[in-house]
Amino acid sequence: MVDVLGGTELMRLPGPEGRLGHAEVRVGDSVVMLADAPSPRDVMPAMLHLYVEDADALYERAIGHGATSLREPTTEFYGDRMAGVRDVLGNKRYFATHVEDIAPEEMARRAAELAAAAP
Repeated sequence: MVDVLGGTELMRLPGPEGRLGHAEVRVGDSVVMLADAPSPRDVMPAMLHLYVEDADALYERAIGHGATSLREPTTEFYGDRMAGVRDVLGNKRYFATHVEDIAPEEMARRAAELAAAAP
């Protein structure tokens, strides 16, 4: 989170056997709390969705740090530019940048158009 998201580590507490007991990272004006699973057998990947200034740049930075692509950056009908990756620990990370304000009627029209075009 620090390298890819440009966050600032606020605190870190070690857990047993070298695992992370608790950490806090500031990303923008938000604080994200993290911890490793209590044991290696209890691993549970997580999903995180963040609004960021530049989803394309963050996607490229994540790929550069070993993440695999789940979804290349795409502008969606609801006005967000979205991208998704799976990090090296199996966690899914989705990034969005709001690029267009859309009236509710227009969003409904676009959603209906997209649904009609689906196979």
